[in-house]
Amino acid sequence: MSDILNYFETIPSLHRSLILVGGITFFWLLEGVLPLFNFNYKKWKHAFPNLFFTATTIIINFSLAFLLLNTADWVQVNNFGIINWLPEMPLWLYVLLGILLLDFFGAYLAHFTEHKIKPLWMIHLVHHSDHKVDTTTANRHHPLESVIRFTFTLLGVLVVGTPIAIVMIYQSMSLIFTQFTHANIKISKSLDKLLSYVIVSPDMHKVHHHNLLPYTDANYGNIFSIWDRLLGTYMHLDRDKIVYGVDTFPNEAINSSLKELLKQPFQKYKKPTNSADLVK
Repeated sequence: MSDILNYFETIPSLHRSLILVGGITFFWLLEGVLPLFNFNYKKWKHAFPNLFFTATTIIINFSLAFLLLNTADWVQVNNFGIINWLPEMPLWLYVLLGILLLDFFGAYLAHFTEHKIKPLWMIHLVHHSDHKVDTTTANRHHPLESVIRFTFTLLGVLVVGTPIAIVMIYQSMSLIFTQFTHANIKISKSLDKLLSYVIVSPDMHKVHHHNLLPYTDANYGNIFSIWDRLLGTYMHLDRDKIVYGVDTFPNEAINSSLKELLKQPFQKYKKPTNSADLVK
């Protein structure tokens, strides 16, 4: 475990880039072999705006990385944060708790907040308005959302007290998991259900991309499914019933235009439809 921490403490930027590119490439190819939905689309054309937002996310995260590094160094030097205030524990448990708690602050809490505050939801809408969810959707985040997500991660590092090595492990895992859960791949329902008791599985997350409430406001997790299960935001919907997109912004052509997506957070807020209302 100490060797792993030493590696991630000084992980080269090239290696981090390889994780990103390697993950997208792997799941992109797997989607062609084991597709969940047989999308009738031009894959590269669909990927263009998503990859643009992936690039802006990378630029923003690298530009602000010094804040993450300085905060992680500060909590370590000052023995600050939750995992540093707990009784002494094995190194593996220290790392696991650090990742688990960062997953709460950096992913679950950020995601939950974006769905509950209207202006933030309009920013996050860019991610949900993809009608063909695949592995490129993973980092389809408006630049404003990238800043919001970074802020929550920074808060997590401060509150949890994670050194930079754990932060880098968490971010690497987060990247792979989000590519995995968005990928248009089909695994057996029994295996997916088994995985969902511990981690966020592909079917579990795709429920979150259903176009109607209450499913859109469920399954906020990124790596671990424990937060949704503990906090009552876990929901199940058979994957065959999932319809991607957002019902209040149904125009797929507009939702596929980079220009329109950049303007999307500034549109008039529209109240989502609860699926229960449709059967009344």
